[in-house]
Amino acid sequence: MQPAACEPWDMQMTAAVLLIDRIPLASGSVETWTLNDPASRNALSEAMVDALLTACERAAAFADLRGVVLRGAGGHFCAGGSLGGFAKTIGQPLAAGEADPLVPLNRRFGTLLQALCALPQWLIVAVEGAAMGGGFGLVCCADHVLAHTSAQFATPEVTLGIVPAQIAPFVVRRVGPAAARRCLLTGERWDAATAQRAGLVDEVVAGDMEATVQAAIARHAAAAPQAVAATKRLLLAQPETPLPALLDEAAIAFSQALRGPEAPQGLAAFAARKAPPWSAKP
Repeated sequence: MQPAACEPWDMQMTAAVLLIDRIPLASGSVETWTLNDPASRNALSEAMVDALLTACERAAAFADLRGVVLRGAGGHFCAGGSLGGFAKTIGQPLAAGEADPLVPLNRRFGTLLQALCALPQWLIVAVEGAAMGGGFGLVCCADHVLAHTSAQFATPEVTLGIVPAQIAPFVVRRVGPAAARRCLLTGERWDAATAQRAGLVDEVVAGDMEATVQAAIARHAAAAPQAVAATKRLLLAQPETPLPALLDEAAIAFSQALRGPEAPQGLAAFAARKAPPWSAKP
């Protein structure tokens, strides 16, 4: 059952920096999360990070939600972290024994990246315009990335004397060590085609982004939601889990799926040459 605080009109009011719209599917629903601070090219302020974390926490507990589309308002995806709140600390050393308040603030963004990767629903990221720094990190959390030909990707932190601290592990996971070293250590800018060759982007969109987003939603909606959640858990565990333990977890997941409600429905639909009940197809 959907909690009352998740009604669409309430979600629009939770934080102006993040707009959430829900669209029903044949089974369940999909949400679009729009980063909404066009004046800053949707920079990741504390309010933006907090709103995204709240949305992730709610989505993780919302069984009817099938997927999330993450995008930016105003022709850009995300310009990266906002340093406005840190202006007084730049170049200022700490006093002896003083705890640094920047550490938990920076780490909170890493918590957000973890939460996005751990969503039990599929996550589609649609990029138009800039995806820089922390915005690049958000892209790395996606299950499927669409990039308009206008998209530009970069991790320019080192060219500014800053460390791409929280995003680095997620960049490595997404594009591999070699491409990660190239972008993280030089700050080089990638267009959509280059990002696709590097493995960051799945589809380059030259035309209508809306039509491409809807087509991606339809493809992902063909997958059973519990099977998606279980598969994502295995994929997330893969880098840190020893192979024998991971295979044990996978065997349990397979058994649970086969004995659960989705496998009989999916196999029966396949035998009857019909779409399964969770599919977006009629």
